[in-house]
This record gives sequence, structure tokens and C-alpha cells, in this order.
Amino acid sequence: MPALDVFLHPGEFHFAAGPGRIGTLLGSCVSVTLWHPGQFIGGMSHILLPARGRGHRGPLDALDARYADESVELLCNELRRRHIAPASCQAKLFGGGNMFPGTRAMDIGHRNIEAARQALARHGFKLVAEHVGGTSRRRLYLDLANGDVWLAAHRHTTVSED
Repeated sequence: MPALDVFLHPGEFHFAAGPGRIGTLLGSCVSVTLWHPGQFIGGMSHILLPARGRGHRGPLDALDARYADESVELLCNELRRRHIAPASCQAKLFGGGNMFPGTRAMDIGHRNIEAARQALARHGFKLVAEHVGGTSRRRLYLDLANGDVWLAAHRHTTVSED
């Protein structure tokens, strides 16, 4: 496996040409990976929340990768700059784990998954793979040279005292 070139923190995204590798760690957050097989370019986002929760952005508001709808738009902007149609890319979705099992009210992961799916569909992306939900945290890597994604899921464990 090649060396990690970019590590995404929550709310970040990165888009670049291969070779190289982008990685991140996920809990309730979700990550969208994109890769274009003919151009050998792609990107990844690390989404924290479904949406800003306020009205429409104003004309001067910058897009913010922390939110599913805006993060997908940022990735689309990178594709537009290169005259690449979203439908020609391999889109994959990961994460959205419930980090507080048993408390449905805290299940931001499920809301992140649905928001990312809707944003991808709205822009014409077709999901070719996903690993979402559950109670696992995930370590994720995208190889920009070939579009491969490596995923390591770690079970949520609870420590109890006897």
C-alpha cells in the first residue's frame, strides 16, 4: 500500500490526480469517495452533519465540506473544472456508524448517510459501493492511482466493570 499523502480531518475534502492516497477515520461521520477511471483522479470528503440547518446560503457564503449537501457540491465543482460528468465517476459511501448504540436520538450517523445519498443522487452520481451504518468506527483509504478503497472496520466495544 502506498504512503498516505493526505489525511482528512472532520469537515475536510481533497481532490487530486494519482498517484497518491487519501485517508480518514470515521465514526458517525460519513465519507464520499470519487474516482474517475479514465482520468486517474478523484477525491474524498469527511462529512460531519447532514446540512447547515438554516435557510439557503447567501451569494457570499462559501461552501462548507462539513455538510453533506455542500461537500458533494465541492466535489462536483472539482469535476466541472475538469469537464467530467458525475455519472462517469465511481462514487462510494462509507461510515455513519451509531457511536451511541441504544440511543436513537443520537443517531446522527443515519441522518448523515441519508443526506449524502440524496446529495449524490441529486448530482447524478451512481453509488458503486457502500459500507454504512452499524456501530463500527472505520479507517478508510482511497488510492488515487487505481480507485481502490481500503476499509478497516473496528467493532464498538463497551467496557464494563464487574
